[in-house]
Amino acid sequence: MHQIDRRPFVFAVVLYLLAWLLGFPIRAQSAPLGDIECTLIVDAASGETLYRQGVCDQRVSPALTFKVPLALIGYDAGILSDEHAPSWEYKPEFNAPKRDRKTVDPTIWEKDSVLWFSREITRRLGSKQFAGYVSRLDYGNTDVSGNSGKNDGLTHSWVNSSLAISPVEQVDFLRKLLARKLPVSDKAHAMTSAIIPTFRAGGWTVQGKTGTTRLGSDKRSLGWFVGWAQKDARKIVFARLVIDTKRSDTPKGLKTRAMFLKELPNLVR
Repeated sequence: MHQIDRRPFVFAVVLYLLAWLLGFPIRAQSAPLGDIECTLIVDAASGETLYRQGVCDQRVSPALTFKVPLALIGYDAGILSDEHAPSWEYKPEFNAPKRDRKTVDPTIWEKDSVLWFSREITRRLGSKQFAGYVSRLDYGNTDVSGNSGKNDGLTHSWVNSSLAISPVEQVDFLRKLLARKLPVSDKAHAMTSAIIPTFRAGGWTVQGKTGTTRLGSDKRSLGWFVGWAQKDARKIVFARLVIDTKRSDTPKGLKTRAMFLKELPNLVR
């Protein structure tokens, strides 16, 4: 009978235990993602689940939905002032796509998903204050270390990097935002809510943020749409996530938003 050589396995276990005993950091590695789709809708006040379909507890990159907590941080830290201040001019060293080479204020930042503006906020915060805010907000796995060995957490951690959050956690975070129960100022809560883009879906008034990114060298791409909606006296919080290999000329976040807005009137009556 063929004997399996167990020595490599034993050696790996010994190395793992030695690293643990000596206190070296040991990072958990995420399993490769398959196709994922989640739609989660809860009552904003009670937290009652009104609609849930798909895999909603898998953590993935928040991509540009991270602009919601980053707005809270920016206003609380005094870097952002109101809906239109500060207004920062584009600089060539930002190396941004052509559509983002313009003067940007907080409202334009959220509406057009301007990445260089996000990075200017985090640069002004500095690594220690940035990490401290994300930890206090208890946002996802709170890991803003960035890509291993690159020291880029301050500028890259929320886009297909170390920071990860599930749809369930997105919804919980947004409920706290609406209830003004996050550890930031009342002004930060109010200003953030004011600059999130607004849409219509049937009788619903919807505010939300999209996110799009490719998953490393994988052929899959990710699309988020998260936010809240109100119809008469009823208010809901939602998260939709789509991960698949389907190609489109439209960014996946925008496509995910369009589908959600189309379906919302039939999902919650």
